[in-house]
Amino acid sequence: MDWQGQKVAEQTMQIMLLVFAVIAFITGYVLGSFQIMILIYAGGVTLTTLITVPNWPFFNCHPLNWLDPSEAEKHPKPQVAVSSKKKATKK
Repeated sequence: MDWQGQKVAEQTMQIMLLVFAVIAFITGYVLGSFQIMILIYAGGVTLTTLITVPNWPFFNCHPLNWLDPSEAEKHPKPQVAVSSKKKATKK
């Protein structure tokens, strides 16, 4: 899953969970059944999970282009700066 796909998956998840929560609450309120409300919301969470968690092809519309190993060797690798001096603290 690429970066844009992750963003789409998260937005889809948030919207779907909100929609199912509203539908479940309204249905449960109208019917006066807490059990039906929970079942509708649980079904929504399950459906949302099945849509957003797997790596579906439509989440890979913008693949990353990696450097070839021969091209990567031409570029210098970043060096980590190590400081051996400690700053003196006043007490």
